[in-house]
Order: sequence, then C-alpha cells, then structure tokens
Amino acid sequence: MNGTDDRLRVMTVFGTRPDTIKMAPVVEALRAHPSIESIVCVTAQHRQMLDDLLALFAIEPHYDLDIMTPDQTLTQITTRVLSGMEPVLKEAKPDVVLVHGDTTTSSSAALAAFYQHVPVGHVEAGLRTSDRWLPFPEEMNRRLTGTIASYHFSPTELAREHLLRENVGVDEIIVTGNTVIDAFLATAKRADLTAPPGFERLDPHRPLIVVTAHRRENHPHMREMCAAMRAITELPERPQIYWPVHPSPHVKPVAHELLGDVPGVVLVDPVDYGQMVAAVKASTFVLTDSGGIQEEAPCLGKPVLVMREETERPEGLEAGTLQLVGHDRAKIVDAASRLLRDEAEYARMARAVNPYGDGRASERIVAWLLARLRGRAYPAPFHAVAGAP
Repeated sequence: MNGTDDRLRVMTVFGTRPDTIKMAPVVEALRAHPSIESIVCVTAQHRQMLDDLLALFAIEPHYDLDIMTPDQTLTQITTRVLSGMEPVLKEAKPDVVLVHGDTTTSSSAALAAFYQHVPVGHVEAGLRTSDRWLPFPEEMNRRLTGTIASYHFSPTELAREHLLRENVGVDEIIVTGNTVIDAFLATAKRADLTAPPGFERLDPHRPLIVVTAHRRENHPHMREMCAAMRAITELPERPQIYWPVHPSPHVKPVAHELLGDVPGVVLVDPVDYGQMVAAVKASTFVLTDSGGIQEEAPCLGKPVLVMREETERPEGLEAGTLQLVGHDRAKIVDAASRLLRDEAEYARMARAVNPYGDGRASERIVAWLLARLRGRAYPAPFHAVAGAP
C-alpha cells in the first residue's frame, strides 16, 4: 500500500450533482471500514449543486479542483480536470481511484489516474445505448472510462454482459446493484427532509407529476415537450405538474414561456436532493429525460415515463418500471393519460420489481475491492444482488 500504514488508500473523484449522489454512499462505506483510508477529491464541475450535496451527506473533500466557470465547454472541463488531477494524484498516492458513471469528470479523472499508473474502478459500469451520440456526451464518456478502468462495478447483469462483449475480463466485473438506490432509500428515510419549494401551491387531492428535463439532445424538442405538459394539465383527471427547471438557456426560458402561466403547473429553480426525494415520494408518477431518476423513482413504486428515444437502462423497460415516450407531444400525453385513468396499467408499473438493486451496492463494492486488492476471494458470487450477503 502507498500510505504510511497498511490501510488501502482509496480515492473517490466526483464533481456533478448526479455522481455526487451516487458516490456519497460509497464514500460512507469506505469511511466506515477500518482497513481503508478514504480520500475524497471533487472537481466541482457543478459548483453550487455539489456544495449543497456535500453538506447533505456530510462529506468534507480532501481536494477541491474548483474547475467550474460560466458557460464552460466540454473541452475546458476535460483539460481542467486532467491538469488539476495530476498534482493531487502525485501527492495523495492512492492505491485505486474510483470514478462514477458517465460524466466528463469521470472520464477525465480516469485518464489522469491512468497517466499516473493508478488503477481505476468504475462505479455504474457497463451502461450502453446503441448510439455513441445518444446521450451526448455521456455515452462516449462511459465507454472511454470503461476502456481505462481495471475494475468494473456493474449495476445489473445486462451491464455486465455489455462489458463482456467488449472483452472485459470476467474477473474484473462484479454486479453490485446501483449505488443510487443506496442513496435514495437512505435519504427517503430521513426525518429532516423539508418540503420542496412551491409545494404549498399544489392541491394534495389531485394527481401530481414530477418532471425533470434537460438533456442536450432534447434541447431542440423542448417546446414540443412543454406543449405536451400543457396538454396533460388539461386532461379530465386535472393532474398537476411540479418541475424544478434546469437553468440551461435551452430549457428555462422555454419552460417559463410555455408553462409559466398554466394553472396546475409549478415551475421552481433546481431543488436540493433531499427536496427532490420528497417530491418524488409525493408524486403519482415521474416524467423525465434524466438518468438516475429512472432507477430511483421505482424504489418508491412510482412509474417513470422517459422522454427519450433510447435509454441506457433497458432493464427498467423489461421489468416494466419504465416506459419510453420520446419527445412527441401526442405520445407523451397518451402515455400520461393511460397512467392517470387506467388503474391496472398504473398498478402494473408501480408494482414492478425494481431491477437496479436493494440498497447494498456500496458495501459490495468495498468488500470486493478489499478482497481483490489483497488477493483474497470475494465472499459472495459476483452475480448476486438481491439477497446477497
């Protein structure tokens, strides 16, 4: 080991809202293990949203690259993470670097670790779509990270199969479930969650649809998606829409122009993670083009309509927790209407078994990493998720 004692030095690197949420339970599991020295490095690719989450999860970074600038480009993010990680890695001397998923922070940090001959563990490894451009840039980010990584922590069996087809060694992969489930379930149980802003304007006796929408590939379709939401509020069931609107100039102005004066629509600025969990708990179902919420909402029995043409989470489609509705107004409205009026259809989605884990992914990652780096056998089958020891 590289440290002054025989503890394993594990560095976690993250910097956006989604990967902070998903890595927080990993950090907690690492900190709790006496054989591990946990080192946290944040890039602050998302500054304010990151800081709010660090406070929520009580994480104090050892290193903060603070790279965020207004209107930053992907090239700027990549180069700043690469140059910022180099001295951090040389000083911290970790035995392994853990990165998450599909962010530009993750692929850049993985490359920086590779340059320093430090092995990389990829959390949420193996998600794929059939098109390298969808979602952009996330699909290529996760493919690049997967090529660099030495250890692959896959959320599902299908993700593992994707990696095997790409010639990743069978002994380098473990199916753990997704850490987002760990974070979501733990947060949903917290007694200190505050009501989301704007909830006082909602009628608790009417159906509630929670919306998230911001994908780059959906920017040209945002007006059509907003028109669909407006039409949904006119359905006989009188559903309400609660949308924490992304600040992107391709999203916020369109949302407020088309929906700002619509009765039953509450548009708010982005809310913190705890408030978002509370909103999903109160919802009837979720309408989204985001990623993690496709896994999170079904934990609480909430159906998810996905406003994308493809999803890297086909397990949810197969299980019945998700439905692809694209960005066509008629298709979105029709799917929402069915969930609102057809009790059997709603029950089918709400009661489907979530395929993304049981809330113990983080402890599996830590146990496997310790066993692997110390030359021991992992104490459970690699494919075990539900009910694994």
